[in-house]
Amino acid sequence: MLPSIQHILYSTDLGTNTRQVFRYAISLAQHYQAQITLLHILEPLTSYGNALLETYIPQEISQQHHQQALNKVRQTMQKRIERFCEEELHSTPEDSHLIAGITVLEGHPAHSIVEQAKILQADLIVMGTHSHSALGEILIGSTARKVTQLSPIPVLVIPIIR
Repeated sequence: MLPSIQHILYSTDLGTNTRQVFRYAISLAQHYQAQITLLHILEPLTSYGNALLETYIPQEISQQHHQQALNKVRQTMQKRIERFCEEELHSTPEDSHLIAGITVLEGHPAHSIVEQAKILQADLIVMGTHSHSALGEILIGSTARKVTQLSPIPVLVIPIIR
């Protein structure tokens, strides 16, 4: 039996060259009559950043400011993703039904992407990858590489060409 793709999780960092990756997700969704959920992950503040903040600002106030800032970033990202979808789908309005939802979460990218794919019962993860030098890959790692290692479902990785 051939695999069926009904739900695609499209993970994006909303970089300048990610439209080509989104186009792959749209093409697959059109072909399989699938739904796409767009996902953007906001990385949490590091423990060093938190410690630095708490040195100058009481923890209660710091947490309130963090939550307010996080909510504002989520709203901004949500609008940005919506605009991104509208700009890419404007020439084919009949395809706007392909977008099942837009999710903005805080967490560590690779783990959050795989966890969200499980929650959504996605059949495929589509994401882009930036090319780094070999040394850069070893030192900083690659979110796409980590996702392919962690994910129990297929991952389509599109190279992002600058």
